Amino acid sequence: MTNKWAHLLLALRTPTAMAGFDTDVWDLLVRQAASAGLLGRLGALAREAGIEEKLPQAVRHHMQAVMTLAEQQQRAVRWELVNLSETLSELQGPVVLLKGAAYAAAGLAPGPGRLFSDIDLLVPKSQIHIAEAALMLGGWNSSHHDSYDQRYYRDWMHELPPMTHIHRQTVLDLHHNILPETARIRTHPERILAQASPLADFPRFGIPCPADQVLHSATHLFHEGEWEHGLRDLVDLDALLRAYGHESGFWTSLITRATELKLGRPLFYGLRYCQKLLLTPVPADVLQRCPRRPGAAGALAMDCLFMPAFSTAHHSCRHWFAGVAVFTLYVRSHWLRMPFHLLLPHLVRKSWKQRVEALVKREPLERAETP
Repeated sequence: MTNKWAHLLLALRTPTAMAGFDTDVWDLLVRQAASAGLLGRLGALAREAGIEEKLPQAVRHHMQAVMTLAEQQQRAVRWELVNLSETLSELQGPVVLLKGAAYAAAGLAPGPGRLFSDIDLLVPKSQIHIAEAALMLGGWNSSHHDSYDQRYYRDWMHELPPMTHIHRQTVLDLHHNILPETARIRTHPERILAQASPLADFPRFGIPCPADQVLHSATHLFHEGEWEHGLRDLVDLDALLRAYGHESGFWTSLITRATELKLGRPLFYGLRYCQKLLLTPVPADVLQRCPRRPGAAGALAMDCLFMPAFSTAHHSCRHWFAGVAVFTLYVRSHWLRMPFHLLLPHLVRKSWKQRVEALVKREPLERAETP
């Protein structure tokens, strides 16, 4: 299956190999990487490896355009954090940056060339409504005004409905946990908040400790049902593991934290597919020490779903089983997120709403076409 995207994986595993790619390889590789959200990442890897000038000029231009956009986004995020520091100055308790915002603010390994669309904040659940009120006073508006959607977020999920600033149009997600309230895994966000490290440049904010960064990245990837950027998120995880893996005691602390936070299963999948697709250097015993890891048969069965799902990065990579795999993982993500008595009516309602919205969008076009 990976023959269809062998050069993309080779570039991610061994960036120096990009210096030897010919024009035909680049013609497809640029399209694959752009679709996967990884073109800027390849540019950053090429620059880090000292081979940027050896790449074709047209390829460098494409990469530099994405890298410039990524740098602009990161500057915008840092400026937004300055404003948010003032908006949330009266909030009691920690405010922790997650994923892309943390990568940008702290200069973490996945950051260079990384594009992202929103800012994710984690606050104690006891402070969530106080934080929301402060944000609204600061010019942030909530989305999803439908009463069912409000209940879905506020009673069942791990975050409030997304908020958008009325002037800057920045999107923000305010979390009180990393998994929904109704999820089958009940983790401990207070432990993540307690172990967060403060940021010197943005003292109002912190970032998760290295082990928690990895666990959140793996949990987000393997509990979500959206796979358009699945490979990009796996590359983020690979970057974190390569950055922290050489530090003394990291792997032991990672297993310990996975046990404490009850996140051993997503960690197992994260390490397994980083190894399979990106050849991430993981010590031989770490996978065996993962808490709640599946048995050999279960792991092989999940390979039949996750490996095709990662192939959806671009249509040229797509495995013949990808459609079934992605749909199955979408259902699985909801099954992990909600008990059956909530899940079934939720999926029925969501499906019906999508059909109604599609009809509403199509009807004006049909009227316009009628002579």
